[in-house]
Amino acid sequence: MRDLSVTLIQCELAWEQPEDNRQQIGNVIDRLEEATDLILLPEMFTTGFSMNALANAELPGGDTEQWLRELALRHDCALAGSIAVKADNGVYNRMLFATPQGIQHYDKRHLFRMAGEHQRYLPGNGRVIANWRGWRILLQVCYDLRFPVFSRNREDYDLAIYVANWPAARRLHWRQLLVARAIENLACVAGVNRIGSDARGQDYSGDSLVIGADGKLLKDMANENGAARVVLSGAALQSYREGFPCQLDADSFQLD
Repeated sequence: MRDLSVTLIQCELAWEQPEDNRQQIGNVIDRLEEATDLILLPEMFTTGFSMNALANAELPGGDTEQWLRELALRHDCALAGSIAVKADNGVYNRMLFATPQGIQHYDKRHLFRMAGEHQRYLPGNGRVIANWRGWRILLQVCYDLRFPVFSRNREDYDLAIYVANWPAARRLHWRQLLVARAIENLACVAGVNRIGSDARGQDYSGDSLVIGADGKLLKDMANENGAARVVLSGAALQSYREGFPCQLDADSFQLD
């Protein structure tokens, strides 16, 4: 199993200004000094966590998907982040996973009712695992982090990625749960969050993290603005799983 380099983009987001956000993020990516396999962007990175679902939604294959595809081709990497997408007579908070070969997507299953997200967006109904450069990658969005059954490793993924707009008021939960997901699933975990404040007055502390399968913190961006790169060791992951195979004693279950 080869190593995988992961780059986190932690930044402020202009409220409901897709072109401004694409330009800002694109500039950061184009200035990266080292090649990377995977770039992670925050949840709803074109608009911020807006409940103006219909006004902000793009059609499948729209401007942002094309932009991601161009970046993937230019930098020979994968990119992941979520945007609002109109489909099935509604709007999804859709996580896009773009590679030079095409785009997969995951629709956020757990919608954040405390902000009314469940009234403005449709829920997804399935897990999605992307295969990229020898790694099996579980796609998850923000509030999904609170539901461990949905993200339980069935020996089918190596890395879980969480893209988020997670408020500073609950930063302790974000940090602790990301570590827990790594330990309990014998998998690496990367979580990317935004910084700054949005138009609703919500503050975000960032705290984008990368965690090894043993729970060790590999990267902590704190409140930093910009990009951070981490190389995940495939050999270390395999060795840890072989030396501490608690997955052999896991309970079997079925997810409805």
